[in-house]
Amino acid sequence: MVPDELRYTAEHEWVAPAAGAPVRVGITHFAQDALGDIVYVQLPEVGAAVTAGDSLGEVESTKSVSEIYAPLTGTVVAVNDALADAPELINTEPYGNGWLIEIQADDAAVAALLDADAYRELIKG
Repeated sequence: MVPDELRYTAEHEWVAPAAGAPVRVGITHFAQDALGDIVYVQLPEVGAAVTAGDSLGEVESTKSVSEIYAPLTGTVVAVNDALADAPELINTEPYGNGWLIEIQADDAAVAALLDADAYRELIKG
């Protein structure tokens, strides 16, 4: 389950490209499946600056606590507040209502992320 229209990171985050607009970020179906039942999410606040490759928060599951890494450098412009009361949305709708944050980022940086085919190859191994 790897939607073709999204971009991906090797750390299993997805990015929904939107030219000139903020991009939506979440974790992939592969990642949420590996984590198990998600019980808590810690995310940055709106206005926070994030740097590609740096931790921007955590996801806690019944199995472990995992870092969430910023796929891009930019400013957080929205946070999915629904996850505070319903973190399981990441499990049930990782590409829908389980999104994490929106970042105002450079379009060229988005284009440099993995496409769906490259991400499929990554998770095959």
